[in-house]
Amino acid sequence: MSLPRIAIDAMGGDEGVRVMVEGAALARRRHEDFQFLLVGDQARIEAALEAHPALRSASEILHCDDVIGGDELPSRAIRRAKTTSMGLAVNAVKVGDAGAAVSAGNTGALMAMSKLALRTMPGIGRPALAALLPTLEDHDVVMLDLGANTEANARNLVQYAVMGAAYSRIVNGFERPKVRLLNIGTEEIKGTDALRDAAARLQEASEASDGGLALQFDGFVESDKINRGETHVVVTDGFSGNIALKAIEGSARFVTDLLRNAFTSSLRSKIGFLVSRPATELLRHHLDPNNHNGAVFLGLNGVVVKSHGSANAAGVANAVAVTASLLKNNLTQRISQGLAELGEDALKENGNGAAKVEKPDSEAPA
Repeated sequence: MSLPRIAIDAMGGDEGVRVMVEGAALARRRHEDFQFLLVGDQARIEAALEAHPALRSASEILHCDDVIGGDELPSRAIRRAKTTSMGLAVNAVKVGDAGAAVSAGNTGALMAMSKLALRTMPGIGRPALAALLPTLEDHDVVMLDLGANTEANARNLVQYAVMGAAYSRIVNGFERPKVRLLNIGTEEIKGTDALRDAAARLQEASEASDGGLALQFDGFVESDKINRGETHVVVTDGFSGNIALKAIEGSARFVTDLLRNAFTSSLRSKIGFLVSRPATELLRHHLDPNNHNGAVFLGLNGVVVKSHGSANAAGVANAVAVTASLLKNNLTQRISQGLAELGEDALKENGNGAAKVEKPDSEAPA
């Protein structure tokens, strides 16, 4: 089966066309079955493609010179969906010209455009932004929501669990991923009503499924255990998730800066750096966000992947590879199957009503 082509918003991100084209070219060298629709200024794209003939032969260009700004409000950006590179890349998925879209542009605008164009899947109340984070084990942890919706009720959290598990099965290969809800403690009495309600629903569904449910609900997890590798999927609301993600990224930068300062503080420390360089290089590689690049909007009728705005070519290539994997492994179909296995009782609206709809976090990192 041939892989549907991937629409690339070539104008998004901090460096735009150059990095996006180089990233697509790198992905193409690693996977010769990749095909692309490059959306953006045709002259600039063609100039960038001169150094990548293999990518040029595997790509079509859709001209567009209008770009969504990084600080543009989603409500304003969405009005220009039909004239911007981001909007046209998402629309290509809607009309079937591409199987998925990748953008490094404004996260909030991308979320708004994707939701309007593709709509949410049946049974999904709110889409969620999911990303892979490094752990001490040999697998990444899937975490969601990271900023698509600042609030979530129990029904939303249960849906996030199903979607995150489907994503984990694809990217990490776990048959029944271990899922936990982010909380301030692991005791059953801790947390908000929504968290405790979601936990009860997931626990009941797990016990009633007789192994048929494609996830293992394993209770609560605290934020200091997210990267330990003890769980495969961490579920939370977008407000808490975005704060936790930024804290993790900030801590990673803090550690690397501390090491850099320590190893340059004296001649002895510089010699120590040379001795320990293999270990520090391994640490740097493990913490490099480019090696985990590619956040996914789960719950839509189509695949949309958000690349970090500051990603380099290797990071963009990784986001493209994630996108292709989701296409090959039928992400939306797996989510639908998970919802069916969960049952209607676990997905009923709770007494607190639906979660409040907020504007997407336009600066949620991915």
